[in-house]
Amino acid sequence: MAISKQRKEETLTQYADWIKRSEAIILVEYTGATMKTLDTIRAKVRDSGGEFHIIKNTLARRVFAQSGFEVPQDYLLKSTAISFAFSDPASTAKALTEATKGNEFVKVKGGLMGGKTMNAAQVKALSDLPPLPVVRAQLLGVLQSPAGKLVRTIAEPARGLAAVVKAFSEKAPAAA
Repeated sequence: MAISKQRKEETLTQYADWIKRSEAIILVEYTGATMKTLDTIRAKVRDSGGEFHIIKNTLARRVFAQSGFEVPQDYLLKSTAISFAFSDPASTAKALTEATKGNEFVKVKGGLMGGKTMNAAQVKALSDLPPLPVVRAQLLGVLQSPAGKLVRTIAEPARGLAAVVKAFSEKAPAAA
């Protein structure tokens, strides 16, 4: 069913806005998938802080061209759905990968991140990364570890002296 020119322009504007706000964009082929499957994927991607939409290839080509992105032609063949990762690309890719696991009808074509094109294997590698809060916690642990070791090293002589004084004080009343 054809959509009106005004509705098409509104849709293009919305997609252009999402592309600008996205940290990563993942393109998916969904030929043969049921609406129930697509709704499940939408829900999981939305829970991860993204959006998942089916888009016509001609509209996708136009919006990517307007936004200044070059997308390989084979990414915009057959049926296309786009996942926009607004906050954490790794968690959106993980949600998309988990939602499509075991479903032969939905296949990741590739994506865009940081202005660079990713193939399906790179999207899979992105989905294997830990979520952003976990990475932040790991980085904080790495940064705090040397400081903690330094504090323990500096405090060790005083702790040893305190242990000697305590042992001596406990021993002194017994000798008297």
